[in-house]
Amino acid sequence: MARVQVSSRKRMLIFVNIVISCIASSLLATALSTALLPIATDLNVSVTTGQWLTSGYSLMMAIVMPLSAFLISRFPTKRLYSGAILLFLAGLAVCALAVNFPMMMVGRLMQAAGGGVLTSMAQVIILTIFPEEQKGSAMGWYGLAIGAAPVIAPTLGGILVDTLGWRAIFVCSFVIMLVSFIYSLLVFENVLDNEKKKFDVASFIMSALAFGGITLGIGNIGTYGAASVQFLLPLIVGVVFAAIFSVRQLHLDVPFLDISILKDKDYAISVIGSMLLYFNVYGGTVILPLYVEQALGMSATIAGLITLPGSLVSAIVSPFAGRIYDKVGMRILFIIASILLIISNGMMCFVTLDVGLWVAVILNITRNIATACLLMTLVTWGASTVSINKTSHATALLTSLRTIAGSIGTAVFVAIMTMVSTGAAASVSESSASMRGVNMAFLGMFISDIVLFIIALLGTRDATKKKPKTATA
Repeated sequence: MARVQVSSRKRMLIFVNIVISCIASSLLATALSTALLPIATDLNVSVTTGQWLTSGYSLMMAIVMPLSAFLISRFPTKRLYSGAILLFLAGLAVCALAVNFPMMMVGRLMQAAGGGVLTSMAQVIILTIFPEEQKGSAMGWYGLAIGAAPVIAPTLGGILVDTLGWRAIFVCSFVIMLVSFIYSLLVFENVLDNEKKKFDVASFIMSALAFGGITLGIGNIGTYGAASVQFLLPLIVGVVFAAIFSVRQLHLDVPFLDISILKDKDYAISVIGSMLLYFNVYGGTVILPLYVEQALGMSATIAGLITLPGSLVSAIVSPFAGRIYDKVGMRILFIIASILLIISNGMMCFVTLDVGLWVAVILNITRNIATACLLMTLVTWGASTVSINKTSHATALLTSLRTIAGSIGTAVFVAIMTMVSTGAAASVSESSASMRGVNMAFLGMFISDIVLFIIALLGTRDATKKKPKTATA
């Protein structure tokens, strides 16, 4: 199918539709955090079991992301996008009407499946319909939308839970997504190329075991420990099938997920950079609240307020970062952002119990500025270096790998903090022991930031020279 030429007006209508859909799914992802306890109580399950509403969601996303590359290239854009919204809507309805935990879990998995396709499609569509000189700005505004929603979602979720009950979260999300569905039927066009190819069942099963196994294994390390069967078995299964999956894709004429694009140096660097960024960001997102609550002994409300300024600044900076990328390319942004991460996480290594809380707020703002500079621009840059008919594979692969890296970061840095704190508890106070654990966790992030800086410095010399995209590999 030939690609439709999209007018500026139609392009903006499609973009707005994408933003509405992604805001709804992003809101739900974080709003649910404030509703886990009442949901678990109402459905008569423990909070540990209730946590599967979020961890199971992430697991399904990891499985669906590689599949999205096939779906995007196989089915017409409008039909697939609308279908993904319908699946998400069905999942919301199931959760809103759930009378037991299994029913709720099914609804969450349906949402994850629809949301995974929507997330992958959103980035591919934006990178396809906008001209080269506007891609960075468009992705920046998209980043603002999906970045701002999680900032206000926990507060909105808390208000809905306290006033109308937890089911209101799913009802409100349903209304927003229903508007997006109707909107998509009116404005969407088939803007992506399609090709008829057979669904590779074996590759899909391998990818599910690979991405799902690694994500599940890493997610279990914090609960069961590094020597547990719950951690080692799924991780080993995931790694083994990841290797088998990779070999298979390199030998297929029409791969299920084209990993050969990693041979492109710039794209490979964008993937590695994104993985390190998520490894770092996810770890910091968890460790900073633990610093406030465990080391300083303050409330969860204070911990949330500490992270709020940084999240707001990140949402504001994102569009400007995209605009800067359009003008000067990736190299300058990459280097400056890496330096900011080194400074913020490096200084957190020396924070003590006597240091004012405002220091952590400023350092977190600095960290979020750096994150905003790289989050969407790395995706834009990486996709710009591969042929246009492989954009769906590029975004699916990058999104899957950075999601896994984020899970690893969370598990690793929490483990570092826990081990150091436990070891120090015998000789110092509980607060001081927790503080040492926090310092060492940020030291780990600091080291990863140095690696990121070296990659930015040595690997992006020609990043400002955009490669022309063609329809062939």
